[in-house]
Amino acid sequence: MKTAISIPDEMFKEIEEVTKECDCSRSQVFVMATREFLERRKSKKLLEALNDAYKTAETREEIKARRQAKAYHAGKVQREPY
Repeated sequence: MKTAISIPDEMFKEIEEVTKECDCSRSQVFVMATREFLERRKSKKLLEALNDAYKTAETREEIKARRQAKAYHAGKVQREPY
């Protein structure tokens, strides 16, 4: 898809330098930059969701279950013949 955008002259000059250094087109530079921006945005949203999920303190039941699971798995690992 074609689209028209406006960018500052200084940024255009930098992009032109990148196209020469990387031997790629302006379109490729914009696609790479946009892809990186979108991936960072996804990562930020995931981090925010994780922070939101873990912002509340564990309940007593959760603490007990975590400790039991940890002890169970530690015992399993210790009995493994390596």
